Amino acid sequence: MTVPGRGEASTDGQSTDGPNADGPSTGGRGAGRPRSPEKDTAILKAALELLGSHGYTRMSLSQVAEAAQVSKSTIHLRWKTKADLLTAALAALRMADAPPASGDTRTELTAILEDFAATVERVRGMALIGTCLAEEAHTPELLTLLRERTVLPRRALLRHVLEQALEQGEIRADADLEAAVSALLGPYYADYMAGSAPRSGWAGTAVDLVLAGLRPKREQG
Repeated sequence: MTVPGRGEASTDGQSTDGPNADGPSTGGRGAGRPRSPEKDTAILKAALELLGSHGYTRMSLSQVAEAAQVSKSTIHLRWKTKADLLTAALAALRMADAPPASGDTRTELTAILEDFAATVERVRGMALIGTCLAEEAHTPELLTLLRERTVLPRRALLRHVLEQALEQGEIRADADLEAAVSALLGPYYADYMAGSAPRSGWAGTAVDLVLAGLRPKREQG
């Protein structure tokens, strides 16, 4: 399984426009102005900042264009819709600041969960999730892209670490890894819905509880 590397920004949603995204094509391979990485960065940064300050519903592509100092057409050459842009920005943010793999199961799982929480808080992610669910009937693309670019890759990171632990004999062979992934992420959502901020050290506590339940039976006794 290919898993996005920690410490590296993803470029989900940024590679579909071809080499001439910043200018008209003249017909030849590589013709026209090459796409500007600086503009990509500015647009994604502006989108995340507006998501955090305005929320998904109240922000617009015109606002993003003004904040990034580009034209609205420049954005449309890269991302077709607001949902496309926002989920690409969230994908680029995912795990960008997390520490590299350490080889220690507990440390790696805790780092992934802490990065997840930091990302959610930075972009008002719980409100975004609520918007995605509320708009599912009218804008199904938003929830679909959020799942594909942020939710499922995050789960894949956690599962990858658990699979390595399984191979090393740290957890039992019949462990349900998908259920374990849900159990790792669940405490954050549960605390939020209960109206309380995540407790200090929640990520490490969640990891300890899940790993305790996954240990080989001979160690549980």
